[in-house]
Amino acid sequence: MQESSAAPIARSAVDLRTVSLARRLAVDYTHDFEALRPFYAGNPADPAAWRETIGRVHARARDRARLVATLEAQLARRAAPPAARAAAARLSEPETVAVVTGQQAGLFGGPLYTLLKALTAVKLAERTQAETGTPAVAVFWIDAEDHDWDEVATASVLDADLRLRRVTLPRPPGAGELPVASVSLDGRITDAIAELRDALPATEFTGELIDDLARAYEPGVGMAEAFGRWIERWLGHLGLVVFDAADAAAKPLAAPVFERELLDPGRTARLAAEAGAALEAAGYHAQVSTHPEAVALFRLDPGRHPIRRVGAQLVSGETTYAAADLAREAVAHPERFSPNVLLRPLVQDTIFPTVCYVSGPSELAYLGQLREVYAAFDLPMPLVAPRVTATLLDSASTRFLAKYGVPFDALQPQDEAWLNRVLESQLPPAVEHSLHEAGRAVQERLADVIASVPAIDPTLEGAARSTLGRMEHDLRTLHAKVIHAAKRRDETLRRQFTRARALAFPGGHLQEREVTFIAFLNRYGPALVDLLGQDLPLEAGQHWVFTM
Repeated sequence: MQESSAAPIARSAVDLRTVSLARRLAVDYTHDFEALRPFYAGNPADPAAWRETIGRVHARARDRARLVATLEAQLARRAAPPAARAAAARLSEPETVAVVTGQQAGLFGGPLYTLLKALTAVKLAERTQAETGTPAVAVFWIDAEDHDWDEVATASVLDADLRLRRVTLPRPPGAGELPVASVSLDGRITDAIAELRDALPATEFTGELIDDLARAYEPGVGMAEAFGRWIERWLGHLGLVVFDAADAAAKPLAAPVFERELLDPGRTARLAAEAGAALEAAGYHAQVSTHPEAVALFRLDPGRHPIRRVGAQLVSGETTYAAADLAREAVAHPERFSPNVLLRPLVQDTIFPTVCYVSGPSELAYLGQLREVYAAFDLPMPLVAPRVTATLLDSASTRFLAKYGVPFDALQPQDEAWLNRVLESQLPPAVEHSLHEAGRAVQERLADVIASVPAIDPTLEGAARSTLGRMEHDLRTLHAKVIHAAKRRDETLRRQFTRARALAFPGGHLQEREVTFIAFLNRYGPALVDLLGQDLPLEAGQHWVFTM
């Protein structure tokens, strides 16, 4: 790891190419953009690409008054901080652009990467304004119309023994069928919060943190509404504008996209499939597989039903429509429609003057299938900037890694291979030397025997080789026993390794994808968000290890 300085938090950069869980497309995007240039609007590392994209965004007219009115109503309903409301108001100005990110409404705020996405958007908006002179606002898009309850219903934390504990909210009425935005929390949310409190290690911050959480996640409040409150609680003061994409008041802004998709059904799926095939031909993967008859919209009535093409007709649920009739309905009642994963970015960038989208690795992959879809809708495709990817460790863990030369990625396998290497390096030299010399002597002496016995009886060579194999095996077994004895002798070293591994790769997964960010607020306190945001590194191609 290469050390660099940061104000109150030390940080180390790990080359993303050395992280085994990193996806190839995400690695090449930051280290070899030219290989992927045909699939994206421009290189976010190129200042000229920002200026060109800002120009394209400014050239497209938008109903900013309706957008700001919708945002102001949402923010008022959630009692958002003044900084968030002021940022939303700036979107009424024709020069203002947006740096957008988003996520599903994960229980209790979702994993750590949700916080990292939001902070990346905030810092990129600040940098855009500073470097280009163009006013920029950070926006967090709550993907509140998704209906996959299982994807949002669980929050994971590390308990006092660093064991992964999962808190799952049982399905309220309608969950799994209705969009998440239409699902209201019932009394079981109180039980889930109590379970979370029991799972978290008790710290000086726990009580206030749980009280804040309970004010956001109240019985009777919508799941997406609670998520929005919680994100605003921690990031609204930084000027992050949280937007609930399920808001019916915003749907008229997206109606032209719905209409065009329905008048040319299947085009979006076809173009995305062609781009996916091109990505695969280039050695990558297609993130989204599309059906040739699929339409990139759902119809809400009130469940979320896919629309498919059957001959010249469109079918949703049990009802068949003429394409023109359904298109007219989308214009008259856009609140009855919802985009799928392929059309959602276009809806987002129709509503907002998006200059850049902050993506995770999966989003980066599927956005690579959409460049021609944007062109088909006459919509400027924004730049795509990968979110900051990071792990939060305590000083004891980073000292252990540095002292014993353990690479960060060596903690990912759920075995003790690297621990054994560390223990071997700590053995007294005489032990290692004697074992090595014993192995060498056995090989030399048995080599003489193997060479000489065929003169007496050729069949004895095999027996001699078998004897050598057994002796080598016995020496390896003895060596393993020595290591095991060293582990028993130095339990402190073993605990340090196990602890660092549990923090960095809980369950063998990157911490940012597995542990909800409330666990880190509980551990390090409410100042964590501001500390991370003060000097968040935006350099692409690195995984950052923050030492708290």
